[in-house]
Amino acid sequence: MTSPLRLIHARAPLRINDIGGWTDTWFAGEGKVLNLAVSPAVEVEIKAFANKRGEERRVVVHAENYGETFAMDPEKPDRDRHPLLQFAVAGLPGPKDLFLEISLYSPVPAGISTGTSAAVCVALLGALSLLEPKRYSWAAIARLAHEVETDRLGQQSGIQDQIAAAHGGISFIRMPSYPDSRVRAVRPDERTWNELDRRLCLVYLGKPHVSSAMHDRVITELEAGGPQLRPIRKLTEIAQQARDLLAAGELEGYGRSMIENHECQRALSSRLISKKADAVADIARRFKASGWKVNGAGGEGGSMTVLGGVDDALRRRMIREINGMSKGVRVIPVALSPAGLQAWEIK
Repeated sequence: MTSPLRLIHARAPLRINDIGGWTDTWFAGEGKVLNLAVSPAVEVEIKAFANKRGEERRVVVHAENYGETFAMDPEKPDRDRHPLLQFAVAGLPGPKDLFLEISLYSPVPAGISTGTSAAVCVALLGALSLLEPKRYSWAAIARLAHEVETDRLGQQSGIQDQIAAAHGGISFIRMPSYPDSRVRAVRPDERTWNELDRRLCLVYLGKPHVSSAMHDRVITELEAGGPQLRPIRKLTEIAQQARDLLAAGELEGYGRSMIENHECQRALSSRLISKKADAVADIARRFKASGWKVNGAGGEGGSMTVLGGVDDALRRRMIREINGMSKGVRVIPVALSPAGLQAWEIK
């Protein structure tokens, strides 16, 4: 088998516990979000070969999680198969004299409200950027990834997921006007970081989250600027409060902010908090967890972040009971990721 001319790897973390989510959108206008980047990370590998035959369909994509492989022309992306991947490749297609073989892998199921599609897009663009003469900052990659989802695919997307994947760590994102952002890293002391890392639980709610007419209805109401705007404004306050508590090492207060955010999402629409999410919250409460919150926009499926309590034995019992809920509900192990996008070439 022919050895590649260039071999590139990239990875980008997932995003959980987005306090202030919904406020980083065009319909909110301005907002504040505090979120956590976690591993395991999305992984990308690019093998670049000489395009000796001058093939137009010079990119082969292996979407490992789906068991699918397809070829594409980066000059003519389409929506037939994995449009997110196709339009990301089209954004930074690399030199025409190279034939690219791209492999992508996500450590979690697709659509579980952990910013997975954003992490995939950021990691893919980060890897592709190494084929360009220009060097891209993490902020530029985040912007490109956001444009893929919004401008090229016409999807609803806030700005926070791409920033978390590119920036890593604990990010406080202020959006003065969509889609501009000001990002500050929150750096609690080592004790707080370790304790937060130890107590975090990502709970998969048994099926992928699917954007629905219910979400569109919430957005329509928000556009109208009626009573629904009050929870949005409250969410920005909760995000700032949570940032200050975390920076001060006040994990119990941070956990209460999670719950407050969770209930604020319910105020946007009761259907943003599913029955499974309520069942997980009941278990978390019974085992003295400090906080819980649905990830992302909420709704059926997706995932939650639970901040376990200080007692290790109670936290382990909580995890066992959640794993025993059946219907696919389970805890997925995660760890705080201090690093964001990483891309490198093997010489």
